[in-house]
Amino acid sequence: MQILSIRTISLSLACFLCHCAEPPPPPPIAIPDVIASDPWFVDEAKERGVEFSWKSGAKGKHHMPEIIGGGVAMIDIDGDDDLDLYFVQGGSMFAVTEDINANQLFINKNGYFSNTTEFAGAGDTGYGMGVSVGDYDNDGDPDLYVTNFGPDTLLQNNGNGTFTDATTAAGFSIDAWTTGSVFFDYDNDGDLDLFVMRYLHWDQNKESDCGVLFFGKHDYCSPVVYNSPLPDILYNNNGDGTFTDVSKKSGIATAVGYGLGIGVDDFNGDGLEDVFVANDMSEHHLWINQGDGTFKNEAEVRGCAIDGSGNKKAGMGTEIFDADQDGDPDILVVNMENQSDSLFLNDGDGYFVDATGATGLVGLSRLHTRFGVLREDFDNDGNSDLYVANGRISRLFEPVVKDVYAEQNLLFSGDSNGIMSRTSHQGGTQITPLHTSRGAATGDFDGDGRLDIVVVNRDAPAYVLHNITEKKNAVELDLRNTHGSPAIGTIVTFHLGDQQHRHRVRSSRSYLSAMSPIIHVGLGDYKNITDITVNWASGKTTTIPSIQQGKIVIKEPTK
Repeated sequence: MQILSIRTISLSLACFLCHCAEPPPPPPIAIPDVIASDPWFVDEAKERGVEFSWKSGAKGKHHMPEIIGGGVAMIDIDGDDDLDLYFVQGGSMFAVTEDINANQLFINKNGYFSNTTEFAGAGDTGYGMGVSVGDYDNDGDPDLYVTNFGPDTLLQNNGNGTFTDATTAAGFSIDAWTTGSVFFDYDNDGDLDLFVMRYLHWDQNKESDCGVLFFGKHDYCSPVVYNSPLPDILYNNNGDGTFTDVSKKSGIATAVGYGLGIGVDDFNGDGLEDVFVANDMSEHHLWINQGDGTFKNEAEVRGCAIDGSGNKKAGMGTEIFDADQDGDPDILVVNMENQSDSLFLNDGDGYFVDATGATGLVGLSRLHTRFGVLREDFDNDGNSDLYVANGRISRLFEPVVKDVYAEQNLLFSGDSNGIMSRTSHQGGTQITPLHTSRGAATGDFDGDGRLDIVVVNRDAPAYVLHNITEKKNAVELDLRNTHGSPAIGTIVTFHLGDQQHRHRVRSSRSYLSAMSPIIHVGLGDYKNITDITVNWASGKTTTIPSIQQGKIVIKEPTK
């Protein structure tokens, strides 16, 4: 995908967040470009055995944590080479430890799922927000870190389809409102550390009557109403199954924000992992790794703290990828209604320009409130597409369904220049349902070479979207480290025709979610990818001249 120009200036759009004293503006009049297409997906949740709804627990009063969650992990839990599903449940903020709050695990067999939560011991009963995945103990099995409104949970994979709650043994004792998290190796010592975002300090006794003036009913407030943002947390993996909170020592605790979106990559090309945090209505953070165990927040000086018009936005879902094919990672953040997306293009040295206007997303994106975001080649034509899971955080004046926060999700088809056009079937399905969507994850759950999607909905059944696009060839790169785990942090470069591609092996993406770390490449009219270079996180390098269609496992060399 090639963005037209790094110097393109994004259009200035009016920002809006639902404050207690300001009514929402009318919806924009402009109609975005639409391309005619057959449906790309069909929702087969019920047919495939997945029954799950993220329960908010809302009962008239509007407690803010009830509008934020939840996430999903779409990964291979049991090591049988297909993708299982782990849903984080809300339930009730006031029923922690009760079954209504239990997370749910669905194990995949030939594309169909069975609920094994009770057998697996995976039903954490906190009021859940999100989940991240990483093999923190280097035993070859994916472990789960669950963020909650309240104490978080670390679930250690036992390698036999069951889990052990290792939260206390690992040294985690935080009791706060956490949102997104990500495993990564910031100190290059061969084990995965953990970055955890916090949102705000919430107290039900301090709720405001947001919405009453205009709707006659209570509504959810802006985070700025609470004026209690929190610093994020960095945990260092000690290599013995325990973690140490190094937030103050590392400098991570020096800045606060309402954290929701997160992405890790080497943004300035120095060989060290940096962290981007998308904050809700506060400046984003870009934590540049100093190589000595410390980080500096350089978002402002590097051009990605606010958008190109000087606006703070409601940063939610985040994707990190090389948008302009120049060999460095760029940043996409999706935002709320009447705010465009933010695409920050990297100039090669870790400095960014807001180039959203070059993507075609300025008018398209601002029509909805976006949370989950997936940038992948869903139709295997060689060009990246975009799926966005939408759901409001403030009620409509005249809702069209019972759920006053419901919106249609959107699917954008990308062309060879990186321009996105909305498909005629919104959300990619024949009939587009209206729900309040949050987390979204992608992966090929039935092994047919096409990427499927799972979406979490608030107080409504999750979508399990089976990809039904015309079959075209694809390459799937499964990078494994010496422990047999996904090689998180490894950088892969290759050519598809004359296009240069750069991918980082990652699992935490989108919004509060984790997914398959396999790198998926639609081939389009090409027969193969060429000039493959694998730069392992350990510093080793593997080169491969050419790879044709299908899935290939690439193992890190031992020497």
